[in-house]
Amino acid sequence: MTILCALVTALFLLDFVSAELPPNYSFMHNATEAPSFSFYDYIIIGGGTAGIPLAATLSANYSVLLLERGKSPYNDPNITIVSNFGRYFFDTSPDSPSQTFIVEGVVNARPRVLGGGTSINAGFHSRGEEQYNVEAKLTDADLILESYEWAEKVMVFEPFVQSWQTALRAALVEAGVDPDNGFTYDHLIGTKVGGTLFDLNGTRHTAADLLQDANPEGIDLYLHAVVHKILFTGTSTPKAYGVVFEDSLGIKHTAFLKGCKDDEIIVSAGALGSPQLLMLSGIGPKDQLEAFNITVVLDQPYVGKDMADNSQNVIFVPAPNTTEQSILQVVGITSFGSYIEAGSGFNFIFANLSDYQGYTYEKGGFIIEKINGPLSKGELTLANLDPADNPSVSFNYFSEPEDLEKCVKGLQTVLDAINTEAFSNYKLSNMTNQDILDLNMKLPYNLIPHGNTSISLEQHCRDTVRSMWHYHGGCHIGQVIDDDYKVIGVDNLRVIDGSTILNSPGTNPAASVLMLGRYMGVTILSQRLAAEQTVENKPYADS
Repeated sequence: MTILCALVTALFLLDFVSAELPPNYSFMHNATEAPSFSFYDYIIIGGGTAGIPLAATLSANYSVLLLERGKSPYNDPNITIVSNFGRYFFDTSPDSPSQTFIVEGVVNARPRVLGGGTSINAGFHSRGEEQYNVEAKLTDADLILESYEWAEKVMVFEPFVQSWQTALRAALVEAGVDPDNGFTYDHLIGTKVGGTLFDLNGTRHTAADLLQDANPEGIDLYLHAVVHKILFTGTSTPKAYGVVFEDSLGIKHTAFLKGCKDDEIIVSAGALGSPQLLMLSGIGPKDQLEAFNITVVLDQPYVGKDMADNSQNVIFVPAPNTTEQSILQVVGITSFGSYIEAGSGFNFIFANLSDYQGYTYEKGGFIIEKINGPLSKGELTLANLDPADNPSVSFNYFSEPEDLEKCVKGLQTVLDAINTEAFSNYKLSNMTNQDILDLNMKLPYNLIPHGNTSISLEQHCRDTVRSMWHYHGGCHIGQVIDDDYKVIGVDNLRVIDGSTILNSPGTNPAASVLMLGRYMGVTILSQRLAAEQTVENKPYADS
């Protein structure tokens, strides 16, 4: 496999001389320009963190259709400029790059834009731990590293760390989150500086930039293309053969696979979109499908199960002076499963100035505690038959005691760091821990009714819980897909994205999902090329 993958990489690099640079992709169009009928070797649903690396890689040798339900991230300053971070969360229009959904009183966001989460997240880049590679059934260590580096050389940078983040870094080490591991992409216990998607000019780079490595003659990308269903033929073993998608004018288009044995449809629509689309296409729990009068293609009870979201709890720390604007650059990776990140000088919780009780986000910072895993699980079900709408989902935050225990330890570590000598210039000397916690109880972190006084860290975790936007699950390996990401019980269909994740990898999963897309793209490509080479070399006497 390693030799084949190296061959694929070499072939892929030869095509780079004819590649195109963003945002001037000749193959990127509005779905209104799509033909009524078309044929491809691969159809990829979702132009996000996994779908783009897949499409770029497979286009080296085969025809690829990439369908994205949202718009391009280019030429939107709210996406591309760091100082505008988060403004898109206020955009509730159908063309917004962020689609809001609310679970258990927690406001969450679903990407609706080319580049997926890399177009709207806080830009922090950190590779997953080895546990993720094992759970994801990724066995080629060389290809894992090459896949990380393939994305990093295009879209990841070393951040310029200023005084507030430097003080937090030293404070975390002083509070026991040691050692100081310097700047690294690797997942290491201790405190480190990670990568960022924002370059030194403050410009965001997204997964869409990776399309510069696509073969422009081998790919068609349609924006504002909402896939309504996957088409199947056969009864004993259903076979995927096409998709129906709708453009922004409401006109339906059908794209078919060309019909070769190894042609495939790959669903990369994200942790909400992928299980939702499988159900809308007839793959899911039979009782749920029949309740919506959906023809059952495959009774698959595990679709939508074990949904999870990594909770975050935030502590706003007022400072005596104005702090620089910084988003996630430093992370403390504890030994007990809590990750601590932070930003300063931004309105990270998008609150009104009056909510800050006389303080201001321009003089202060937000220190974020996130739990790993998590163990708490929920479920995704259909809300209606409209693929553009959000499905119903539960996460059951802190339903497992171990998750709550990690949060408590993480918040205590944050408080310990706030009170270190290293952080003393960025904390008001007259504020006690109780003062800080009570202030944060008054901030609008979620829609959950609660009091204004912090009575315990356990209750504080529950009352101020937020989403880290790292939700995952719904199409797990061994339940919905096999080790090769092929949907069990169906031919010519795979799911490759965050819906397959058991435990969120690393401090922030985007790096691992980018790697997964490239890894699986190279794997699929190398296996198919090897199979075709075998057929070509087969003696005529055997035919």
